[in-house]
Amino acid sequence: MHILRFIFCLISLSLYSQQILPERQRAEVVDDILKDRFNNLLPKLMDDTGFDMWILISREYNEDPVLKTMLPATWLNARRRTILVFYRNKEKNTIEKLAVARYNFGENIVSAWDKDKEPDQWKRLMQIIEERNPKSIGLNYSVSFNICDGLVKTDYEAFMSYLPKKHKSKVKSAEQLAIGWIETRTKTEMVIYNQLVDITHDIIAEAFSEKVITPGITTTTDVEWWMRDKVTALGLETWFHPTVDVQRTAEELGNHLYAFSDRPEDMVILPGDLVHCDFGITYLRLNTDCQELAYVLKPNETKPPKFLVDALKDGNRVQDIFTSNFETSKTGNQVLKESLSEAKSEGLRPSIYTHPLGTYGHSSGATLGMWDSQGGVPVTGDYPVHENTVYAIELNTTVTIPEWKRDIRIMLEEAGFWGSDGFRYVNGRQTKLLTIPRVKSHQGN
Repeated sequence: MHILRFIFCLISLSLYSQQILPERQRAEVVDDILKDRFNNLLPKLMDDTGFDMWILISREYNEDPVLKTMLPATWLNARRRTILVFYRNKEKNTIEKLAVARYNFGENIVSAWDKDKEPDQWKRLMQIIEERNPKSIGLNYSVSFNICDGLVKTDYEAFMSYLPKKHKSKVKSAEQLAIGWIETRTKTEMVIYNQLVDITHDIIAEAFSEKVITPGITTTTDVEWWMRDKVTALGLETWFHPTVDVQRTAEELGNHLYAFSDRPEDMVILPGDLVHCDFGITYLRLNTDCQELAYVLKPNETKPPKFLVDALKDGNRVQDIFTSNFETSKTGNQVLKESLSEAKSEGLRPSIYTHPLGTYGHSSGATLGMWDSQGGVPVTGDYPVHENTVYAIELNTTVTIPEWKRDIRIMLEEAGFWGSDGFRYVNGRQTKLLTIPRVKSHQGN
């Protein structure tokens, strides 16, 4: 895409967040981003992880999750058996991008297999390996990181059966390289990410308004499906079904501090309710994940009650403590432990369950707690925080509300970026409760 047109599209989307790019322009953006990642990001990742050859193998409709993020914009799936080979020559500062396939892999990766010259795809792959004689060969298998475990058993066995004996000891798990590819965001992606989160916030704001919710009639399930319909109407997708729930007084909800698996459904939204949503979209191969809160005004109320305003401040304070503990090379478990300890020392009752966010919603990288693992998460929680990564800053704090004679949870989630300049929210965060309906100012005579 011409750079001026690309900038215009981004500006247009920024000014009019509901103006979604047409499919053709989306494809141009996706392919431009892939070109940048292949040519500039991948060589660094291969150097950092010590691989000079990375091989990805997939078959149609059974794609390696990493390879799926590399598909050209006009490819929705791999074709037949697709084999990608990346060869990094650090001394010459070159990166070869080859497809052992019948077709070029879009415009970024050229076909390196002429079936008329070598009918056997596996033998052609072995020729490429022999010609380059790599020091280390990375394959996508992993015990603990699901996204990095995309090489299926049959393809692994076929590969190893064809691979000459002298190269077998070079084969290693490409787990670290695959995680780096999945979790690292480029400058261009972060410009785009801002607009993705802006769109997400706009949809939530409309869902949590009188345009959608009529207290006493509209149910939580109605709002969930409205959000799904809105996303579809915009030509976007969700990567999970939205959830909407309420917390209130004067009615028994059972255990209102419900687990994530037993959330009450189809509840009628009433005046005085604290309404919460969990919602995310997929656009330009990136994902958002956001939780926000709204208060349903009672008759004659013009703002939320102070006890709920103060409760949200407690939630924001937990966010501040947590994000202030981010540090490159700290593990997810270290950040979790320090943050929980600090928050509790201030009298807060936090729970932190933050995950990497990017090309997948629940992505690969450092896990910083799970809602049912507040003591730390084995293996994925021991993975360190790296720069140029995005996280769903997901957490809650329990607050006692005497006026309601019960505890509530302030559940929040926002996309946050960790880079060389520290932490920032990708597109801000909620610090004020939305109101249903919106408060309008009226001037009298």
